[in-house]
Amino acid sequence: MYMKGFLNYLVSAMALLVMTSCFFNNAKPAELFKKNSKECFISGDATWNFIDNEIVGIAKGASGFIMTKKSYKNFILELEFKPDSTVNSGIFIRCKNKELSMVDCYENNIWDLHPNQENRTGAVVNRSKPLIYVNTLDKWNTYKIKIEKNHLQTWVNGELITDLHDNDLSEGMIALQAAETGEIRFRNIKFQNLYSGTN
Repeated sequence: MYMKGFLNYLVSAMALLVMTSCFFNNAKPAELFKKNSKECFISGDATWNFIDNEIVGIAKGASGFIMTKKSYKNFILELEFKPDSTVNSGIFIRCKNKELSMVDCYENNIWDLHPNQENRTGAVVNRSKPLIYVNTLDKWNTYKIKIEKNHLQTWVNGELITDLHDNDLSEGMIALQAAETGEIRFRNIKFQNLYSGTN
């Protein structure tokens, strides 16, 4: 009887382990935006450099992106970012086309001084204004994006900034932006696929 109970426990534990491993598909963070990677490409007129484990975007009056080639549906993306006082930046997700826009992507903004403060840092541009304002200029900050099915949440420096339900975009590419004039730095990018039936 004891052995039968132990075997039942062992089978249950193994099933739980398999379910857990299926629920989280741990993609290597560096594969999203890695120097000389074939998994990403550069688009637009900004300059992108890889310096000491940082991705540095420099804009001189135009806009540019570093983008994944692969599309993603449900995931958690965490990174650190450091914007100067003049750059317009952002993290674009579920982008349908290589020609990015706020219509065809969820644009998670990085721009404290946006002329329309409803679209400042932490906002999903033209979809969800920030719940609170967080100042990020000229220092390292954290950005966390979680998107699962139609639910998008963002945190900046640990503060919940956006909590949005939207059905417009189901999957797409991920991109980092450098626009207007100035410099944006990214580092410590951590990416994790979330299981939701198919991914």
